[in-house]
Amino acid sequence: METRIQIRFGELSTKGKNKKRFVQQLTRNIRQATFAFPQIEVKPTHDFIFLNLNGEDEAAVIERLKDIFGIANFSPVYVLPRDYERAQTFIVEALGKKAKAGTTFKVDTRRSDHTYEHDTAWINSKLGAAILDAYPDLRVKMKNPEIRIRFDVKEDYFLVSTETYSGAGGLPVGSNGRGMLMLSGGIDSPVAGYLAMKRGVQIEALHFHSPPYTSPQALKKAQDLTTKLTRFGGEISFIEVPFTEIQEEIKAKIPDEYAMTITRRMMLRITDKVRAKKKHTVIFNGESLGQVASQTLDSMAVINEVTCTPIIRPLATMDKNEIIALAKRIDTFDLSIQPFEDCCTLFAPRAPKTRPHFDKIHRFEQLLDISGLVERSVGGMIVTKMNEQLSSSEKGRDYSALL
Repeated sequence: METRIQIRFGELSTKGKNKKRFVQQLTRNIRQATFAFPQIEVKPTHDFIFLNLNGEDEAAVIERLKDIFGIANFSPVYVLPRDYERAQTFIVEALGKKAKAGTTFKVDTRRSDHTYEHDTAWINSKLGAAILDAYPDLRVKMKNPEIRIRFDVKEDYFLVSTETYSGAGGLPVGSNGRGMLMLSGGIDSPVAGYLAMKRGVQIEALHFHSPPYTSPQALKKAQDLTTKLTRFGGEISFIEVPFTEIQEEIKAKIPDEYAMTITRRMMLRITDKVRAKKKHTVIFNGESLGQVASQTLDSMAVINEVTCTPIIRPLATMDKNEIIALAKRIDTFDLSIQPFEDCCTLFAPRAPKTRPHFDKIHRFEQLLDISGLVERSVGGMIVTKMNEQLSSSEKGRDYSALL
């Protein structure tokens, strides 16, 4: 018996004339995510995407599909001959392997072939009665049943499913443009990256590194966090930017209470420089309103002054517990709390300004060679492609042409 997986769309179904483009992107993402299963065939249609397993491990494929954005839900479906009695026997036996006393169910029939001799009401009634005869302890429930039995009458066969799995929802990664993620080694920014991808944005991760003040382990942690995110969005470029010279200059020349604000402004200038050359549209970061001194409304306004690029903060209105819960769900939390210092914590002033003044910022920044510092920092960056498929990297690539 042939086994397929039927993938259903959620938000994609509302895209009207653009739906085809979204389905094509989702199809590409599914092919990439299931690269470890070479026998799988991915077949898109207007309403569904079908995966022909061709002998691949069904349980392993199901686990992989749960992380792909753009999938509302999906079911293993079985292709049966158009023999109703045989189909009924198959369904009853399949339910016997998992239905417990008190479980609720519903038969949901669809006739793609309207010439079939029985209508949907007949099939729903006949099949429901047969199930209750076999398992009297089950209960019929029309709204939100625990088991939905889907019975689809095709021209040459029946498609039957008895299980439905939830997908990741959202939009297919790559269907909604590209953006630059400012990635620290902390809890928040990986979650922001996850949420950016959920809205269909393909991201690259930019990380500031300050050797010898920060350790190789801190850098490795940020790379590993990026790898964690590839499970949801495919290949992600990890961009390591040297930041030591800038932090030493700020430490030496800027009053302590303004050091953090100017550090953030320098980070944003560099991120925006890389974003522009790579033709990305927006910048994402993990800022949550009021969480630290640099994330007050006044601080954000002063930091934002250095760019006109839209900055999206997916976590802005979330509290820390909500962010931690999501970090645990996407499996980045345990990695994020490893005790390796990042460049911000090491140089953090004791009492950073929470309401910085524009005029003082402008005056203090005249003490710095801003364009030279940005140019040297971007020129020293290193890009590594993080991917479940690829282990190769682009380390050592010359990016001076971006300046």
